[in-house]
Amino acid sequence: MEIIKELEQTFKKGAVVDVRSGDTVKVHQKIKEGNKERVQIFQGLVIRTDRKGSHTSRITVRRIASGVGVEKSFLLHSPLVLKIEVTKRSKVRRNYLSYMRKLTGKSARLTSVDFDRHAVNNVRDLEAEKAEAEAKAAAAAEADAKAADKAAEEAKLTAKQQAVEEAHKAAA
Repeated sequence: MEIIKELEQTFKKGAVVDVRSGDTVKVHQKIKEGNKERVQIFQGLVIRTDRKGSHTSRITVRRIASGVGVEKSFLLHSPLVLKIEVTKRSKVRRNYLSYMRKLTGKSARLTSVDFDRHAVNNVRDLEAEKAEAEAKAAAAAEADAKAADKAAEEAKLTAKQQAVEEAHKAAA
């Protein structure tokens, strides 16, 4: 049992934002399309939090998009979830806000609570930042190597072109 807990700890992020039901959040998620990566922001109301202390802790975020309710679940410790930013904190008395699905318009408003937005959102995972910096440095080195190879190939082609032009002039 202890071995399993140790293994689970390796998959946990060093620091995660304290997200509660009733919070309005912006979730920055990394999306891969083909060979390109982009960050998509999903903003909505947290209607559910599951397994808070576990490495499988999850939040369910709901928003209205084009008049249709859209819910998305995010694993807090997933490497695809880059950042969670709490924009508003509301007073709620339960963990699972399923009743919010039926409400629209003014009736769907929640009472706002004052909170220290900077303190809640200022969570830094130093290990993740270090790994990201190393990945960026590796990508930059790879790009430099490709640029150098391309420049060398370009130089070969121009030298070959000049040789052909000189041979053509000599023949004429």
